[in-house]
Amino acid sequence: MTPAINAASKAKVWYQTHEYYHDPAAASYGQEAADALGQDPGRVFKTLLVALNGDARRLGVAIVPVVGQLDLKAAATAFGVKKVTMADPADAERATGYIVGGISPLGQKKRLPMVLDSSAEQFPTLFMSAGRRGLEIEMAAADLMRLTGARLAPVGRT
Repeated sequence: MTPAINAASKAKVWYQTHEYYHDPAAASYGQEAADALGQDPGRVFKTLLVALNGDARRLGVAIVPVVGQLDLKAAATAFGVKKVTMADPADAERATGYIVGGISPLGQKKRLPMVLDSSAEQFPTLFMSAGRRGLEIEMAAADLMRLTGARLAPVGRT
């Protein structure tokens, strides 16, 4: 059990875990998960950490489809700051308690401001990391938002 799975269990929301073999040589963790699970990459989301106004001590979480990228300007607007930059991986790991490639939006060490790309609304459920490479958790976007305090915003781009 990971902190992400524990958080979902404790909240008594519907979720399902999906395990797959993780290839350490995979170029993209998210695309690897989509391929391994036979899912539309638009429905599999990655968890990215950003430094708000470039401050490594003020981090935010953006959850976007693995098929696209994070739009930094849109993310800055969503977080209500002038700019965001990608967080240093070591800072992301320290803040979340997870390793890069296995960062889940659920069960993080610190409660960080979070935005979920608005494309999530089109799917009955989403797939995201369950807290380690090779393990995904599937749940409804509304449950993810309720558990994390995330809000919807158009922060992804293809």
